[in-house]
Amino acid sequence: MEQHSIYEICGILASISMVLGYLPQAIQTMRTRNTEGIALPTFLMMTIGGFCFMLQGLLHKPEIIWSLFITNFITTICSSIVFGIKMYNDYFKKKE
Repeated sequence: MEQHSIYEICGILASISMVLGYLPQAIQTMRTRNTEGIALPTFLMMTIGGFCFMLQGLLHKPEIIWSLFITNFITTICSSIVFGIKMYNDYFKKKE
C-alpha cells in the first residue's frame, strides 16, 4: 500500500474516532444541561486546541488537510457548546 494512502486512512480513522468521542458528551450535555461532572478549564482548552488544529488544517500548504479541518470544526463546535452550557450553569445560574 502506498504511504500516501496509509496517511489518508489514518487521518480519516482519527477523524471518525474524534467526532464519535465528542458527540455523546455534547449530546448528553445539550439534552440534560447537567454539567456537574465537567471541568470548565478542560472544555476551554479543548475549544482552543480544536480551533488551532482547525486553522492548521485550513492553512496547510500546498493543500488543505480536510480531515483535520472538518474533524476539528465539529469538535470545536461541540466543545464550545458544552463550555457555554457549563459557564451558564456555574456562573449565571448562581445569581438567580
